[in-house]
Parts: sequence; structure tokens; C-alpha cells
Amino acid sequence: MFGRDPWGGPLEISNADSATDDDRSRDLDRGALMRQLDETQQSWLLAGPGDQAGKKKKKYVDLGCMVVDRKIFMWTVGTIVGVGLFIGFIMMIVKLVPHKRPPPPPPDQYTQALHKALMFFNAQRSGPLPKHNGVSWRGNSGMKDGLSDSTARKSLVGGFYDAGDAIKFNYPMAWSMTMLSWSVIEYKAKYEAIGELDHVKELIKWGTDYLLKTFNSSADTIDRVVAQVGIGDTSKGGAQPNDHYCWMRPEDIDYPRPVTECHSCSDLASEMAAALAAASIVFKDSKTYSDKLVRGAKALYKFGRLQRGRYSPNGSDQAIFYNSTSYWDEFVWGGAWMYFATGNTTYLSVATAPGMAKHAGAYWLDSPNYGVFTWDDKLPGSQVLLSRLRLFLSPGYPYEEILRTFHNQTDNVMCSYLPMYNSFNFTKGGMIQLNHGRPQPLQYVVNAAFLASLYSDYLDAADTPGWYCGPTFYTTEVLRKFARSQLDYVLGKNPQKMSYVVGFGNKYPKRPHHRGASIPHNGVKYGCKGGFKWRETKKANPNILIGAMVAGPDRHDGFKDVRTNYNYTEPTLAANAGLVAALISLSNAKTGIDKNTIFSAIPPMFPTPPPPPSAWKP
Repeated sequence: MFGRDPWGGPLEISNADSATDDDRSRDLDRGALMRQLDETQQSWLLAGPGDQAGKKKKKYVDLGCMVVDRKIFMWTVGTIVGVGLFIGFIMMIVKLVPHKRPPPPPPDQYTQALHKALMFFNAQRSGPLPKHNGVSWRGNSGMKDGLSDSTARKSLVGGFYDAGDAIKFNYPMAWSMTMLSWSVIEYKAKYEAIGELDHVKELIKWGTDYLLKTFNSSADTIDRVVAQVGIGDTSKGGAQPNDHYCWMRPEDIDYPRPVTECHSCSDLASEMAAALAAASIVFKDSKTYSDKLVRGAKALYKFGRLQRGRYSPNGSDQAIFYNSTSYWDEFVWGGAWMYFATGNTTYLSVATAPGMAKHAGAYWLDSPNYGVFTWDDKLPGSQVLLSRLRLFLSPGYPYEEILRTFHNQTDNVMCSYLPMYNSFNFTKGGMIQLNHGRPQPLQYVVNAAFLASLYSDYLDAADTPGWYCGPTFYTTEVLRKFARSQLDYVLGKNPQKMSYVVGFGNKYPKRPHHRGASIPHNGVKYGCKGGFKWRETKKANPNILIGAMVAGPDRHDGFKDVRTNYNYTEPTLAANAGLVAALISLSNAKTGIDKNTIFSAIPPMFPTPPPPPSAWKP
């Protein structure tokens, strides 16, 4: 049968063609599918049942961003974990196996000298010594002090001997305790870092425990204070044994030791108040003891303010050895410390009273001793201490006027220490002559070094890069350079190439003017005059007085290591206190001051506004 195709082709139907139409259609569909599939998918479609059974199907891991063969994935992960475990095992072995660490860097020379300087106080202890005192040639001494005196009739055992003798001068001893406490308050972290905090606190307490015995510390009002134990004046002739007439070890003393009391001694009482007040801040974590110190300080300062007078009247033993020129500077000094210890602004009002500053010599700028900080003149220390208050708390009116004055005067004092201003002469070796060429210069040198170093730390802590001397600006490093130059001189950088601190360096004085160090500790008791053969000998002292800073060289940098000349070779408690303070301030220069501890008793400040101006009158 034939028909006509509407598209132009024949409409012939063939059985043969018809039989293959389904096959042809399947071939067309298979070809279309194969063109859209990849080779793997085509192999799945083309493979027969026998082929699928004989071939193992691969497994894959879909990681999200890619499909990975499971075997490769597991091999990679296992490798990473294995390598990690191996590295961890090696690190564990490195940590567990002991290995030698490099030693810490040696301490700087100031720290080394400080360890020794503190030991001098151990050697000067009076009374029953602790087992850990660390000075083998010293023993118990002064065990009847006060008890054998008909005036005192109470125990005055303890404290420190002043110098090469066995007298206990309370005036310089109290100042020494104030200085040690001040250094701990400012540099507690340094003391702790070098392992000396407990030691220096023990020394301070040894001194303050004794000072509390020298007056009625349980009373609010007192009428007398012990000024000293022992006598040193030999100018009146006679053969009465005393601490200068005899040359004996303190342990062997058998002569009477008189007690000197005073009933009007503003300078001594105010200095003792400063010592107890400063120590109360050091021991603020021991509330019972700190409160005891504060109570005693209040009684002393009150006594000093009410019973006016110098503790060293003309002709007295005190006037010969530690004469006080005035008590006004102690009023300022003691008032400042009382304020820091109590937070009571009454004390600050006394310390910053314009009349008080005037009497203390704050305006005596032409005085040759202006700016010289000593056991007698506390004004320079007071100015620095109260400048601290202005820098960090700024209490404002009504204290600002004097605080600003003291701050400016402190700047001027620091300027006077610099060689270019010619306020003081310097020896050719570089030592500042604060006592104008007179003997025993080093005690003044170390005090100035301490104030300069401390003030530079104050300025740094207040984010102040320096200070002005007239139109010239100097950085704080200039002050530290001055302080270091003076301590370096003391420690051996001088024309003698000698350290003036016994036991420090390769060359130091071998014959300090000191009774205990010069007499052998051999079980033999040498009487009042029997010990003089050891005083006169040219041999080195049999006992090394570790840490003692001797009096120092003359104005030409000369020095004689002679035991009989105390102007060269005698150490003192006050001088070593200044040395300790200066050394700790310069040791480990990376650590600054403790800004806040000294203010711990001061309540939050809300300064009183100044009074309004008077009404305008036409």
C-alpha cells in the first residue's frame, strides 16, 4: 500500500522496517543519554550484570567542596595525626629531660653593695641578739641599760650603737629608722626582689621597739624622753670610764652607762615621731603593731610641739656629738610623716604653715648649707616628701601655696647638685663637697644621691620628663647620672681606686675606727684600757665590719686607712642609713616607686575651695 506523505515523502509501510522501529528508538535514546554522561557513568550503563558483580565498587568522601577517594582521605588523615603525635612525643621528651639553664645575670653593683650595707646594722645591734644575726664576732651586750641607772629605772635594752663606740644616740638613731622606712615605703618591690625585705623590716622593728621604750608609749601625754644611753665626753678630765674613755668590746663593758633624759626637746621628739610614723606605714599590714607606733608618734609630736626646746643644750654630751641647730625643720618633717601615717590634716596644716617654713629655713637661699640633707637638717627631705604629695594628690587650697613653694625649692636644690651651677665644689675625683671640705663627707654625699634618684623617680611616675633650672630643661636621667656618679665614687670609682664600703670590692678600708671590730673575739676580756693596744696597732682589724661606710676622704680625695683617725675611718648609723636608701633607689633601675602605699591612710580628697573674693567697692 502506497500513500502520499504530506511532507513530500511516500507513505509506504514495510514489515521489515516496522519490526526494527522499537530498536531504533532505543538506540536513539541510548545515544542521547551517553552524550550527557561522563565516562564513569557510561560504564555503569553499558556494563552488564556480570561485569558489575566482578568489579568492587569504590567509596568516596564528600568534603563539601570536593569528593575524595576514601582510601586517600584516610591515609592523609592518618599521616597528619601520626606526625602530630610524633612531634608531641619529642616535645614531651625535651621538657621532661633535665637540662642546664643559663644562670641569671649577676646583680648590679648597687644591689651587691646593698646586701653588705644592711649587715652593718646587724653589727651595731645592742641587747640580746637573734640567732640569725649573722655577725659571728658579736654577742649580747648592754643587757642592763636603763635598769642600772637611778634616773631611768626601766629597761632600755636594745636599739643600735651609733658608731665605733657603744653609745645609743636616739637623735641620729631615730633619723636612721625614718630613712630606712622611707626607702621601704618607696621601693618595697625592689627589696622583695633581692630578698632583703624581711631583713630590712626586722632592722626597722629592732630600732622602733627600742624607741618605744624611751618614753611612756602607752600614754597620750608625756613629759620626758630619753635622749641617749652612755656618755662620750672626756674633756672634763678624770679617770671616769665611759664609752670614749675606754676601748672595749660592747660585750665586755662593765662600767656604768648613764641615761640622759630631756623634758623640752622638740627636735628629738619630732624626729622620733617621724620614725614611728614612717614605720607604721611599713608595718601597716600588722595592724596592732602599726597602731601602737601611731599612738606613740602622736604622743611624741604633741610633746615636741608643747614643750619647746632643743634636745642638745650647750655643753651637753648631745651638743658635742650630735648637736641640733633647730627644731623647726623637725616640725615640718615630723608633721609630714604624721599626716601620711594618720591622714589627719591637722598635721599637714602644721607642716605647710608659712611661718613654719620660714623658721625652718625654707627661704634662706643664700645659706651655704641650703639643700644639704642631714640628720640635723631635714628641710631638704621634707621639701621632696611634700613635693610628692603635690605631684600625686595635689590637695589644693589651703596647702597649695607652701606645697608649690616646696616643689619649686626642690627643683632648685636639684639644680644646685649639678656641677655647672657651682653651688657646691667638686673634688678632682668627682665627689660633691656638700660639707664644704670639712671631714666625714660621705654621709652628705649619699643623702644627696638618694634625694636626686628618688625625685627623678617621682617625676617619672608623674609622667614629667624633667625639670627646669632657670630657662634650661633637664631630663630625669641627668639627676640619675649625678646620683650614680656619687655612689660610684663611694664604691671605688675614685682616685684611691678604693671602695669606702667595708667588704665591697677588692680594695676597701681594713682598719675602721670601731671597738668591736678591732678587738679579737677570742674569749679574752680586755678591760677599759686593755683594748687600746688593738686601737693603736697598724694591723688590719681581726673582724671585718661588713657593709660599714667609713667617714670618707678629704677635700683632695686623699684617704688614710688609720684606725686612730675617726675623720677618715669611723662609720656611723646615720651615714649607712643614707647609703642604704641611695643604693636601693638606684638598684634594678627598671622598677620605680610605689606610688600609693604612702597615701594609704589618707581619705579621699575633696579640696576646700578658696574663699570668694571680697565684694567690689567702687
